Amino acid sequence: MQNTEEVLRTKKIKVTPQRMAVYSVLRDTRSHPNVEMIYKKLKPNYPAMSLATVYKTVDVLKKVGLIQELNVGEGGLRYDAFVEPHSHAYCESCSRVDDVESIPIEKIQDNNLFKKVREETGFTVNATQIFFYGFCPECQEKIEENV
Repeated sequence: MQNTEEVLRTKKIKVTPQRMAVYSVLRDTRSHPNVEMIYKKLKPNYPAMSLATVYKTVDVLKKVGLIQELNVGEGGLRYDAFVEPHSHAYCESCSRVDDVESIPIEKIQDNNLFKKVREETGFTVNATQIFFYGFCPECQEKIEENV
């Protein structure tokens, strides 16, 4: 937690209990929650915290690089405190999001792929995210039971 406070102070951002609580929820889970999920988790211990505060906090944490934002295409955004480059798998049935750490994104980034994208499109690429879409083991089981 000390490192998080140092990052915020270095960026001249006030360290508040609410900011630390939001970061704590994200740091302690691999479920990639959205803002509403974070809010529901914190509400019992922070009854005065508003949903707007959680939205503003995830925005601040994202801007300072403590979390990453995931857009898996479900109409909302998810958040991840594990900011090292890695892929994600998304269940199209239950919306579960899992980390896929065995796909070496660094090799994609180091493989002149960004240069190739720039040559083809003119885009300067700052980052990449890879998502795999399918069904988690639990949903696969349910699908097989219904067949």
